[in-house]
Amino acid sequence: MTQEKIIVVLGAGAAGFFAAINAKEKNPKAKCLLLEGSRRVLTKVKISGGGRCNVTHNLFDPKLLVQNYPRGFKELLSAFYSFQPKDMVSWLEKRGVKLKAEADGRMFPESNKSSTIIDCLSVEAAKLGVDLQLGQKIKSIQKKDELFHLELGDGTVLKVHKLILATGSSPSGYQLAESLGHKIVDPVPSLFTFNIKHPFLKDLPGQSFEKVDLELSFEKSLKLKKYKQQGPLLITHWGLSGPAVLKLSAFAARDLHESSYQAHLKVNFLWQEQTKEEALLVLENYKKENRDKGLGKNFPFSFSKRFWCELLSCLDIQQEKTWQELSKKNLSEIAFFLTEMSFQVDGKGVFKEEFVTAGGVDLKEIDFKTMESRLCSSLYFCGEILNIDGITGGFNFQNAWTTAWLAGNSV
Repeated sequence: MTQEKIIVVLGAGAAGFFAAINAKEKNPKAKCLLLEGSRRVLTKVKISGGGRCNVTHNLFDPKLLVQNYPRGFKELLSAFYSFQPKDMVSWLEKRGVKLKAEADGRMFPESNKSSTIIDCLSVEAAKLGVDLQLGQKIKSIQKKDELFHLELGDGTVLKVHKLILATGSSPSGYQLAESLGHKIVDPVPSLFTFNIKHPFLKDLPGQSFEKVDLELSFEKSLKLKKYKQQGPLLITHWGLSGPAVLKLSAFAARDLHESSYQAHLKVNFLWQEQTKEEALLVLENYKKENRDKGLGKNFPFSFSKRFWCELLSCLDIQQEKTWQELSKKNLSEIAFFLTEMSFQVDGKGVFKEEFVTAGGVDLKEIDFKTMESRLCSSLYFCGEILNIDGITGGFNFQNAWTTAWLAGNSV
């Protein structure tokens, strides 16, 4: 009698669920177990996007899509030609879930509820016969005679033909991968805000900018390169946040970690299009045309009066003065502050509950056509356990969907 084929997926997050669904759909006669060490499933799906679930991003060109991944962009390019955001949109629509794209490209279920995605995945897994088991911790894994021997928490041993690791950034998942011969790139935080203590920012929490230009640099002794980003910025009680800062933190994650989150951040509040010289020219022309107007209520830029007055205060320029009373030095100081002001980054904050890490299984050890290990046959990886991370906007979930689809279909 032929032994029943057993597929096991470890980790019941987004990647694990999607891998199990695809594996069972392609192998209906095999037994597919989805094992989760905790008592909860799809936790990041639940909290993503403030409880709405930022499923993916409406960027359908793989070459543009990969530019949103500080780590893994080379490997994901071929993967996205196999399964990308439009494929995930189609997969959900076939199961009655429609997504909508917001102005910034993020895609959410029309219901605006993460439970819609959770229910869809749960129902699909149950319909196909995926055996979900919670509270199933794995003590160890050994490969013997082409089978994986999984020692469960109660001491029983499960013999498995195909194994998919989708354990996210869990240390226990990394340990299991290492026990099977894989190298782990040490995980460090990604996607975080910057702690900055500066008198100028102290009274400006809540002030936002649609677009700024940022440049992050480090002490010369570290010999680290500069990082640049553009995008929206938000001033907070602890420093600076917003999409531009989060993107910067992701691309500079490793260098920031190595520098103990000490860095210099140059901010151009007028965007890259306006240099210090261009800003100075705008100020000089405004002075000529508004000589008798008061400084506190009149200025040539689109940011708030509150921001402008705080800038004047920081430069010891009295708001009661008129424009004609400003010296060339005053104008130059304002232009410099608006376009080249540098702040000292003195630590990192967090980005809501959506904790993302840079690190995981070394990508050189994975075949990205199948997500199978190059070191251990019949072993597959998907999701955040890999050394892949994307910026905010649905890109980390898309990595989960794509690598899980490949792993599930390949087993």
